[in-house]
Amino acid sequence: MGKRSSQRKSTAMLDSDDTDSIESTSTVQSDHMVVSSDEQVQFIKESVLDQCLDALYEKRGSTREKALASVIEAFNGDLQHEFVEKKFATLLHLCLSSMKRGSGKETALAAHVIGLLALTTGPGENAQEILEDSVSPISDGLKSRSDTSKIRPLLECLAIVTFVGGDEPEETEKSMQIIWQLVHPKLGSNVVPLKPSPALIAAVVSAWSFLLTTMDKRTLNPKSWQQSISYFSTLLDKDDRAVRIAAGEALALIFEIGNLEKFFSGSKGPSDGSVNEGTNSRDIAQIQGLRAKIVNQVRDLSVEAGGKGSAKKDLNSQRNTFRDILDFLEDGYSPETTTKIGGESLITTTWCELIQLNFLKHFLGGGFIKHMQENELLHDVFGFKPKIKSLSGTERRITAAEKRFYKSPNSVYNKARTQLLNKQRMFSQDRNAGHYAIAVEEV
Repeated sequence: MGKRSSQRKSTAMLDSDDTDSIESTSTVQSDHMVVSSDEQVQFIKESVLDQCLDALYEKRGSTREKALASVIEAFNGDLQHEFVEKKFATLLHLCLSSMKRGSGKETALAAHVIGLLALTTGPGENAQEILEDSVSPISDGLKSRSDTSKIRPLLECLAIVTFVGGDEPEETEKSMQIIWQLVHPKLGSNVVPLKPSPALIAAVVSAWSFLLTTMDKRTLNPKSWQQSISYFSTLLDKDDRAVRIAAGEALALIFEIGNLEKFFSGSKGPSDGSVNEGTNSRDIAQIQGLRAKIVNQVRDLSVEAGGKGSAKKDLNSQRNTFRDILDFLEDGYSPETTTKIGGESLITTTWCELIQLNFLKHFLGGGFIKHMQENELLHDVFGFKPKIKSLSGTERRITAAEKRFYKSPNSVYNKARTQLLNKQRMFSQDRNAGHYAIAVEEV
């Protein structure tokens, strides 16, 4: 893309092309220049996002950060299908540029936008392009530990774009390996062998487990994950509660998937992961012993007493989680959860569904309800069918994210709307004065 002679900032006024569009639309519709509310909202949405794209070309990092934050706000407030259809490639590569050259904050924001772009785009060629173009810069960003604030957003971005765009098991396992290496760096790799923080460990386990939910047990590479059960078992003894919960849920998922020999580092067997009776009898005995150890660890955590300075809410969350895990390991009962989405109930009945739900809920934040109501990808993932109200029906309640986007006087939406209304008043005054009289040819 060539260098622009004049770049507009994110707060720039609408350009002359927009003026022509407003004039032509209004004169066709009526003499009073009335723009329908739906068209006006769509026009303003695209105007706001176009201004954000322009701001991402700016040299000042703080300007780009504000633009990225506005894009996140817009994507949380509504699914921007029309904008994505037109500007998909531009937004992707501007975000990749911000990820490579920006500060830790800018990298984190750009990574989040890329994840939202993937979820909005849905499966297909564009999602595959996002994955292919993002893996290398994300991997490079994860290898640099100079700014830890960007690590979790990069992990979440990699997990989301792989979840949406990873059609082949090899693609998913590649991303899982990148994530895993943050806590288990390979010898000779470029990963700096630093001791990971509890927050990083919890984020790694969470992202890894999220991608594991998409894998078929028959396609898992046994060479890759034979240490995972033992590793997660050691994490159950850590002091950090978030680490223990993430490890417990990962173990529940592994036991739910089955084929435990693929996650266990025992005696060396066939490289293709097949079972042979001689060596596997020992492996099975060791797996059973490790499983018994994990059950005891889970039982202890399900009744753990609070220590000094322990937050009661966090402790209760841990107890409830490990009670559910214990019920599953001992009796095979998976936890059933219900989440209200616009009057409908989203129900999960497996650890796989629960881990997917929690990860997506955390990533989408205030945009979760909106995406669950309108995002067809999430409808397919969870088998969820929201109520569709007729146009004449009662107006639905808007989400908190939509309130911030549409109703806050300082939001980018309302600033652009004010600009549009000022333009309309100006044109209306000029029309009344005869400056824009239309000659109608008589037939």
